[in-house]
Amino acid sequence: MISELTQLETECLQAFAQITNSEELEASRVAYLGRKGRLADLMKDLPKLSDEEKRAAGAKANEVKSAIEGAFLAAQSRITASESSGRIEKEWLDVSLPAKESHVGHLHLTTQAIEEISDIFKRIGFVRAHHPEVDWDYYAFESLNMPKDHPARDDWETFFVAAGADAPVGPLVGDLGKIVLTPHTSNAQVREMEKGNLPIRMINIGKCYRRQSTSRHLTMFHQFEGLMIDEKVTVTELKGVCDHFAKSF
Repeated sequence: MISELTQLETECLQAFAQITNSEELEASRVAYLGRKGRLADLMKDLPKLSDEEKRAAGAKANEVKSAIEGAFLAAQSRITASESSGRIEKEWLDVSLPAKESHVGHLHLTTQAIEEISDIFKRIGFVRAHHPEVDWDYYAFESLNMPKDHPARDDWETFFVAAGADAPVGPLVGDLGKIVLTPHTSNAQVREMEKGNLPIRMINIGKCYRRQSTSRHLTMFHQFEGLMIDEKVTVTELKGVCDHFAKSF
């Protein structure tokens, strides 16, 4: 029995030293020190021994029990500290940090579309130009080869602001005509070409104004168009740009 107690002590101390969590520790405690554990099972044979053997075995049993209990307490302290440290690290919260911002609302859908369109054309070298939404008749119609009797130049189609008599005379184009709310974004093409900076690769996104109000648009709506002028530019490039935009947007 002395030998068995010594073997049990060695086995138990090794087991407790290798345990890493509370569940395994409790299971091992019951297995070794419980009422039906290994130590109790060995002690069932104690009455079969002689008086002298009983005294020696009893003393050894007490020694082994104390050693096992000490190993259990040491493992318990180690595991508790480890689990507590991990829990603290996992649940740690810095209450001094600023609170999370409340994300309320978003950009208007038209603004989102403008930003997306600008980004798509930026990838292929186009620059977004900004030109007036209130412009002269010359830039809205005359320079685009739209004759004076064109239906779009009728008072029932376009918002005219000032009479021709009040219009200035431009250094390149003479009488600029009336002032209009731009019916399209094509005035940007003329203004970009007047700058004389070639080649040109630009897009214009702006508000347009027409008297008609339909299920597709009100009297004010957004429009965009591009202009590309360079040597050896063909319809192939136009098709490529349109294809790029259609697949990207």
